[in-house]
Amino acid sequence: MIADIILIIAGALFVGVYVSWRAGRIDRLHARVDMARVALDVTLLRRSSVAQELASSGLLDPATSLLLAGAVYGTRAGDRPRDLAESDLTRALQAAFSQPDFRASLSGKDGADELLAEVEEAAYQVFVARKFYNDLVAVTRDARHRPLARVLHLSGHATVPVFFEMDDSLIADKPGASTGPAGHTMV
Repeated sequence: MIADIILIIAGALFVGVYVSWRAGRIDRLHARVDMARVALDVTLLRRSSVAQELASSGLLDPATSLLLAGAVYGTRAGDRPRDLAESDLTRALQAAFSQPDFRASLSGKDGADELLAEVEEAAYQVFVARKFYNDLVAVTRDARHRPLARVLHLSGHATVPVFFEMDDSLIADKPGASTGPAGHTMV
């Protein structure tokens, strides 16, 4: 009889600790998603700043500069969904970098190589930050949708995190493939 009571108490204690651990894990995942979103926002802002610097540098022809500056403005204006505006900036950067002999025409100009490398680095960082953020969102959503978490409402009142989908393909010299600063190739 006493052994049964001890087993029931131990079982209840184990269940309580496990449920508390799961709730804490979901809470920590939400905090990590929030931090990853801030990091993604910072990298997006850095990319738009570097793109603005390229647009206003005088290195590009006037039409490409206007296209790029307009796309940068779109990311900061807030009149469109952010994912669409950021995708437009990606396409504007790709259009600028995919011009025939783009690098050759800029190779002798002051600071061009450094600025182009900075744009490519910023584009690569956006790719990495978005992938990291979306991976955390997937893990968090999975943890929230487990049966115990749903039944006991372990996520509390936290909103379900959403994926950030945008065109973040890297800038390429050749159509169909691009390389990040660390030699990472994206297709």
